[in-house]
Amino acid sequence: MKSEVEKTPFIIITGLSGSGKGTVLKVFEDMGYFCVDNLPVELVLKFAELSAGAGSQRKRAAIVIDVREGAELPKFPAVFRKLKKSGLAVTLIYLEASEDSLIRRYSETRRPHPLTHDRPIAVALDEERRRLEPIKKLADTVIDTTKFNVHELRRYIEDKFQEKSSAPLLISLISFGFKNGVPVESDLVFDVRFLPNPNFVRSLKEKTGQDPNVIAYMKSFSQTSELMKRLADLLLFLVPNYVIEGKSYLTISVGCTGGRHRSVMIADELNSLLSSHGYKAKVNHRDIKD
Repeated sequence: MKSEVEKTPFIIITGLSGSGKGTVLKVFEDMGYFCVDNLPVELVLKFAELSAGAGSQRKRAAIVIDVREGAELPKFPAVFRKLKKSGLAVTLIYLEASEDSLIRRYSETRRPHPLTHDRPIAVALDEERRRLEPIKKLADTVIDTTKFNVHELRRYIEDKFQEKSSAPLLISLISFGFKNGVPVESDLVFDVRFLPNPNFVRSLKEKTGQDPNVIAYMKSFSQTSELMKRLADLLLFLVPNYVIEGKSYLTISVGCTGGRHRSVMIADELNSLLSSHGYKAKVNHRDIKD
């Protein structure tokens, strides 16, 4: 039998309807897992056998099992115990959320609960909890998604389940205009609206923060060089510690009023800084064309 380190990961996602199972499955798909939603219980062992195939045929896999299984769901605990004895690294993730949160999510999406059958949503949720209780007791990880939005849940799953040694920290730099809102995926946000604004210089107004004349204008002010020095000190302290902590993704957003001049120039400068220190970074100038 393979050692635990060599075992192929096999993730089973289950839990309450509306708790985020689809989002979590998508995260695993983005991490390179072969994913199947609502796989019939009678096919789970066969699917797991294929996932544990020899050599290059081995595939990391993630599946969703929930109350849509209907009458077959009670068979899952026995299937799960067999899986635990297989040559796979099996992990069962159970997602839940508060009743108020689940009801609100269903109200917002207007999707029917699989157990509603013309009954109130609260009644369907109670029935679902009862049916899933034997499976919840088997879970390796229980995640309460009540306070997570979609992006926070994605980040949580990535941080918890991304293979730490599989990839370096990927840094995304986003320049943006506050008039269009702060990027929701931001981990760090820097407001550079205090810097002199090229938008008020007639010859620079129609250019962007990537234009040499705009860059020269920005660099002519001591505030810009002082800001870059302080940001360099901060980021070169933070980023190595994020790597040690095992973080896979870091999104740094830099904002000015319109997102065309100051934030663009500073984001590009930060990209050069981080790249020169060996970090993998990419830049997205979200509002540069506005």
